[in-house]
Amino acid sequence: MAKEFSRTRRVGEQMQRELSELIQRELKDPRVGMITVTGVELSRDMSHAKVFVTVLGGEHSVEQSLATLGHAAGFLRHELGQRMKLRIVPELHFFYDASIERGAHLSALIDKAVGKRGGDQGDN
Repeated sequence: MAKEFSRTRRVGEQMQRELSELIQRELKDPRVGMITVTGVELSRDMSHAKVFVTVLGGEHSVEQSLATLGHAAGFLRHELGQRMKLRIVPELHFFYDASIERGAHLSALIDKAVGKRGGDQGDN
């Protein structure tokens, strides 16, 4: 069954690379902060794309960056159509990807637990 959707996966990966470059080089809006495109999920019919991004900065900059990306979706969609030569360019929907933040938090908790455990063993 994985082979059935390999085209959507490949197109999604290419779209991720192109969007990263477009946002970094072509999008001139100062409200967009430091954005990294972490993934793109396409619907089966490739009419909608969920674009997952991380933003360097606080929660306010995340909301502002997502709103700005939403407003620039038409421009980005047009540029994707030019670069990728797709017959149907999917509608872009931007979502914040908290997985990196969550991973850093879990890593800090593990380090803290290991540090306490190491300190307890050293006292014996």
